[in-house]
Amino acid sequence: MQSMYYIGLDVHKKKISHCVKDGSGNVHAEGAIPATRADLDRWMKTLPQPWTAAMEATIFSGWIYDHLKPHATALKVAHPLMLRAIAAAKKKNDRIDANKITDCLRCDFLPECYMASTEIRERRRTLRYRNLLVYQAVQLKNKISGLLMEAGVSYNKQKLHKVGYFKELLATNPDINEGLRPLLRLCRETLVRLQKTESALIRSLQRDSLLAERVERLMTIPAVGPITALTWALEVGDVKRFSSIKKAISYCGLCGAEKSSADTIKRTPISKQRNKNLQSVLVEAAKMAPRLSPELADLRQGEAER
Repeated sequence: MQSMYYIGLDVHKKKISHCVKDGSGNVHAEGAIPATRADLDRWMKTLPQPWTAAMEATIFSGWIYDHLKPHATALKVAHPLMLRAIAAAKKKNDRIDANKITDCLRCDFLPECYMASTEIRERRRTLRYRNLLVYQAVQLKNKISGLLMEAGVSYNKQKLHKVGYFKELLATNPDINEGLRPLLRLCRETLVRLQKTESALIRSLQRDSLLAERVERLMTIPAVGPITALTWALEVGDVKRFSSIKKAISYCGLCGAEKSSADTIKRTPISKQRNKNLQSVLVEAAKMAPRLSPELADLRQGEAER
């Protein structure tokens, strides 16, 4: 049988530090290469076979994972918060980090995290971009309100962002001077453009053949709309990766952390170690659900009374 070689990768924007060890812990090679696909291809030709590799989860890990996976016996991504051996080290640099990741992989101590498929990650990127557009749209709405308040203009808060009311306000309100009017028009045009783009992205994801059936099933749940369904499908990925409901709840950040010492047990507020995109959407969905579902409204009322 061929002995396995273990590789630890410390990934950065411009370079990747690597360390190659055999099963006994002997270093066969270490160094750094530029973070490009061509350099990775040249580097892989020099590696002893067979090999397995591990890297820390970063913003750059996705494309490197996809590029290396067809050539590796196994490829793992480590949870950054769980790599305490690196974070707590007295001396820390890229070479040492790569060496320690290699040892964690070789000794089966690597805190592995879930890596979604390329197809899911691409669609998730689209959904998160839509979230950015919504955030920017809210900023523009606040800016329009702020500009009007700075000029002392009275307006109807509920109708301000309606097309007809906004046009009438610009045309008839004498408090809006010629210096303010172009800024308000520009903000409104940008807001409309953002809203149209956001709607187009959601429609494209809903019609996607990979997601359509699952989203349709999720939307049969009371008060679950397309945004909640798409977020669950793309942020969670394969639900079979959770061995229990408690782990799924923890991943969503819908529980508090536990801090216990001796006989003292303390529960912290809602967890910060979570998928923040999924947590925020589920919290917003929970706030709106009683308005849309009588059953959930009754449930909420019962919990509030209890």
